[in-house]
Amino acid sequence: MGAGAGRGAGRLARAVPSGTGMGLPAAVRDRVAAAHRSSTLPERLRLYDGWAARYEQLHRHGFRCLHGVDGSAGMLERARSTGLYQELRLCVLGREPLPAPAEHYDAVTVVGALGEGQVPSTVLPELLRVTKPGGFLCLTTRSNPSNLRYKAELEAALGQLEQSGAWQKLLAQEVEYWERATTEEESTQGTGYISGVVYIYQKCPVPHLEEG
Repeated sequence: MGAGAGRGAGRLARAVPSGTGMGLPAAVRDRVAAAHRSSTLPERLRLYDGWAARYEQLHRHGFRCLHGVDGSAGMLERARSTGLYQELRLCVLGREPLPAPAEHYDAVTVVGALGEGQVPSTVLPELLRVTKPGGFLCLTTRSNPSNLRYKAELEAALGQLEQSGAWQKLLAQEVEYWERATTEEESTQGTGYISGVVYIYQKCPVPHLEEG
């Protein structure tokens, strides 16, 4: 998860890939499948420790003041080596409070972690706690068959917080070619890819702009 204030904005675009996920090298397919499988927390953290060297930057989109937390020490070491983050802390989301004061961040992102066997949907109030009023939260999850139960739970929790007035939904966008599938069963309509969803919320109350 990354959080911080930044200039510039990202844009979601759907590109139709030329290949299919079934053509993935076996080692890559196994690595992705291992991340999706239900396993113990220590096993998942060891997996991400080994995956850290392949993690990509988001700095090119204009974000300059970045804090990060992760349950994987390897991911944090990789992030530290980039020199992009002002602060990095070890934290297992959903298991312990975020190491940040209330209403601290302009934007909070959780990408690739909200899924079956990973970060529970009960983490949402904690993400809201550290976000400033009027701040933004960007969350993602997958729509593959093995994640549908989790997705339903997540969307129910998102809706409850919206109904309570905690935040307002700005976007819920389906992305058809989210990532390559590791099995035919997980593939969306035989495309070789699984679909996903991007959600963007704004924390209430939204501050009023001063006139003049």
